[in-house]
Amino acid sequence: MFNQIFQRPKARKLHFNTPLLEERLRYLTYLAEQGYKLSTLQEIASYQQVLIKYLRLEEAKILTFEEITSAAHRWALYARRHYRYSNACYSKCKRRFIRCARQWLHFLGRLEILIQPPMLIEITEFAEYMRNEKGLSEVTILENCQHMQRIFKRIQEKPKQFLAQLTPEHVDNLVIQESDKGIYTRRTIQCFAIRLRYFLRYAEYRGWCRLGIADSIRIPRGYEHQTLPSSPSWDDVQRLLKTTEGNDPGNIRDRAILLLLVVYGLRDSEVRRLRFDDLDWENETIHIKRSKHGPIQQFPLIQSVGQSLARYIKDVRPQDSPYSNIFLTLRAPSRPLKTLYTLVSCHWKPLDVAIKHHGPHSLRHACATRLINQGMSIKTIADQLGHRSLETTRIYAKVDLTSLREVANFNIGGLS
Repeated sequence: MFNQIFQRPKARKLHFNTPLLEERLRYLTYLAEQGYKLSTLQEIASYQQVLIKYLRLEEAKILTFEEITSAAHRWALYARRHYRYSNACYSKCKRRFIRCARQWLHFLGRLEILIQPPMLIEITEFAEYMRNEKGLSEVTILENCQHMQRIFKRIQEKPKQFLAQLTPEHVDNLVIQESDKGIYTRRTIQCFAIRLRYFLRYAEYRGWCRLGIADSIRIPRGYEHQTLPSSPSWDDVQRLLKTTEGNDPGNIRDRAILLLLVVYGLRDSEVRRLRFDDLDWENETIHIKRSKHGPIQQFPLIQSVGQSLARYIKDVRPQDSPYSNIFLTLRAPSRPLKTLYTLVSCHWKPLDVAIKHHGPHSLRHACATRLINQGMSIKTIADQLGHRSLETTRIYAKVDLTSLREVANFNIGGLS
């Protein structure tokens, strides 16, 4: 393996004489089989020598994340002094040390794995109730369960013991504590109270708490359409798409993703879940499985979108990937994307556009606003975005600047 990675005999000899030869070769061979580039293998092989020294890997022991972080700090300080690196390079060295250490030690089985606490049985039963009795989407079920898990994590008592002693004053205090943190919007506090009330109604049904506790929760008052969606202008969207021009593999992939977000107003997860079976090239259609309530919608495959997808699949996407997801990571080992936020924000931020959010949802808002300004009906836009309720879509009518200007310019005769 070292004969393939390094050309200089001196470098080969150095790596052959470094301790843990078998462990290093086994890991490098595994990475090569996963499709890692030669330059990446060279970098990892060099970092293995650093890891052996700073983590004392010749001693057979399990290492914790704290030990890795401490060693990474010492290595980065040495690298900054010895190579006269800047502070930015110090941070980069530290992150690279941690990443290489965690991946290699996990491969060797020498990394301490922190076991996440299992979901409380009460929350597990709540999830089954939402799934089987209420028919809620998996996204909503997960959000509600995570919400209640965080609440019970802060409480020292066992869930049923806490619920049995629960009073309206206790519930009010939970809501007030969230509000007093000063980091959440009115809407977030409102959602907190609504989810808590929903769980407590189930707890009443199961006999875990007193009747009437759920109805005693005071939901903070919300004002309909109190905030505008953070929507970039269409000119800004065009500037965003121009950042993906060229032959760079990352730009080719990102352009296809951005066009899906802009043209169809898709959600982050709906793009990431796209599979080859969802593309009907012969009939020029694309099938979208909605995240919120599961139905599959069919849309015409716009030419610009189809061309970008075809280019990415042909020129960039690994042909031998075992995954059916269309969009994969660029760095080996290629796997389905976990989020699109970083991808989208990296193209937004250099443009210095005055919007609150730089993630994929900003393009969903831009799509909806453009459709409104083109005169589309609320029902048509709701169908396009996959909204169940027209009220969810109606918020975009507030940013219909074209129609508002027409109202402002309306001449009502001699009245003043």
